[in-house]
Amino acid sequence: MRIPAHSVCTAIRDDIVAGVHERGSRLTEELLARRYGVSRVPVREALRTLEAEGFVVTRRHAGACVAEPTEQEAADLLEMRLLLEPLGAARAAQRRTEAHLKVLRGLVRLGRERARRGGGEDLRSLDGWFHETLAQASRSPALTALLTQLRHKIAWMYTVDAPADPVESWAEHGAIVDAVARGDSERARAITALHTERFGAAHRLRPGAGAERADRVRNSQHPVNMPGPRP
Repeated sequence: MRIPAHSVCTAIRDDIVAGVHERGSRLTEELLARRYGVSRVPVREALRTLEAEGFVVTRRHAGACVAEPTEQEAADLLEMRLLLEPLGAARAAQRRTEAHLKVLRGLVRLGRERARRGGGEDLRSLDGWFHETLAQASRSPALTALLTQLRHKIAWMYTVDAPADPVESWAEHGAIVDAVARGDSERARAITALHTERFGAAHRLRPGAGAERADRVRNSQHPVNMPGPRP
């Protein structure tokens, strides 16, 4: 059965973000097809998509390689997010549905509970789901796609320190949802801008990936059409 190119693209992107495919390393169609348990055709299509997204570059005499963003390019991502997250919140205040509000409120409730107990990785996942849902509530496919791509790239290039006060951080999430629920787009924009700026200060550039990760790519297989743990 031919695996959809989108599934292969997602799997390769996830592995790039996780550092499995080292920055600057070659991405050969044959090895990728073997790793993900597919033919070379969806791999080729996936590499084109990932090149358009900025995760892959094509080099003369080397072919497809994982991109090596500069520090300036990484910094630009945080600046773009600082501009786009508040816009998404403002649009969400104007366009959200009751279903969006229900999910956002549920995430805030869980986030506050976990923050009081010290949630660790659970809080990081909940934060990602919150901002993804907020973007979807803008009901702007183009804006949602841009924010999703930014989140992937930022996760690839940065590690994030845990907030000094996670309870306060989730109180800000709650304030954003309150503004969105009231349809107050300017307040939603302002609180999200402050929250995003504080969040940006917690980012630290990742060091270059180690050689052992490249060895793992060469020696392992990870069929996308089979259930299994993610790297």
